[in-house]
Amino acid sequence: MPKERVTDIVERLALPIVEAAGLELVDVEYKKEGANWYLRVFIDKPEGVDIDDCSRVSEQLSERLDEVDPIPNSYFLEVSSPGAERPLKKPSDFERAVGQYVHVSFYEPLNGQKALEGTLNRFDGESVELEVMLKGVRKTMVVPLDKVAAARLAVKL
Repeated sequence: MPKERVTDIVERLALPIVEAAGLELVDVEYKKEGANWYLRVFIDKPEGVDIDDCSRVSEQLSERLDEVDPIPNSYFLEVSSPGAERPLKKPSDFERAVGQYVHVSFYEPLNGQKALEGTLNRFDGESVELEVMLKGVRKTMVVPLDKVAAARLAVKL
């Protein structure tokens, strides 16, 4: 049986804490940057999170992580908002983003494009429909979800 990933363990520990605070657990990252490890937990709510939300979740999660001790090395815990360019990972993220401007990158080029930005018109669980501008022409593209490497909300410039 494969060893459980740190992010999966932390997600399982964080979820009840985040939900009890009336928040949504958006994502968990565990990354090494330079000599340090960072455990980042992203939370949100419809009206946005504030410093008190982040602080409350951080304190409770830190206590829970100390009890369970799932991470053998030292790390910095950061709890924050996902920001304006929130990642789209779960089906509910895509559903909520319909009608919004998004950035989608692909595992391999699709019609010569490695990434597209445009309005997410539709999500059916298996594909996304994007309205994009390519060479000054408005096009609608349907992209199978298994071709999407990453997706996020985007700020339209």
